[in-house]
Amino acid sequence: MDLRKLKTLIDLVSESGISELEITEGDGKVRIVKNVPPVMVAPMAASAPPAPMPVTPSTISGASSVPAAPAPAPETPSGHLVRSPMVGTFYRSGQPGAQPFVSVGSEVAEGDTLCIIEAMKLMNEIEADKSGTIKAVLVDNGSPVEFGQPLFVIE
Repeated sequence: MDLRKLKTLIDLVSESGISELEITEGDGKVRIVKNVPPVMVAPMAASAPPAPMPVTPSTISGASSVPAAPAPAPETPSGHLVRSPMVGTFYRSGQPGAQPFVSVGSEVAEGDTLCIIEAMKLMNEIEADKSGTIKAVLVDNGSPVEFGQPLFVIE
């Protein structure tokens, strides 16, 4: 490879956001790797703990000795759960403003598209793994979803 070409490639790598470039030309091979200096993190100052609140008769009389009951977990309708096979963003339709693939009450056959999950800029169609009727849609359009999170209930 020509020395001028090599110098140009080195300059391009150093000025760009890429950290590595490998080029094969004929039987020659060139690999340019940019060493990025490690980022130094400044230590943070520890904050003082909050001052204790003074106890007065008014705060004692307002206190309740009965602990608050935990909020009831939202009930998932009974039926077959279709779970997210990946982490991503849930979309009910193929395009913004388009009709959703399915709604509550829709009849679906095994293999029908239920939704799209966007993961790393890839649109992944999620298909029904069972035939039946959509009983519930458990995720809002545009919401993030986790692996294994219930998306639909099919009855």
